[in-house]
Amino acid sequence: MPVLKADLAACQGYANCVVAADDVYDIDDDGLVVLLRSEVEESDRTRVETAARSCPVSALWLEDA
Repeated sequence: MPVLKADLAACQGYANCVVAADDVYDIDDDGLVVLLRSEVEESDRTRVETAARSCPVSALWLEDA
């Protein structure tokens, strides 16, 4: 099962990921991404990966476990 990762030092709070998959990503009070899940079902992989790729600073990615 793919594992969702975030580089919080790179995150700038654009929230493109939240717009694309608000059940997986959120933004905290400091403007940083919050991962609402760490593992992604294969059935959700394309949608979650597309949301991660929408990050303008490439702060999000999936790794195969």
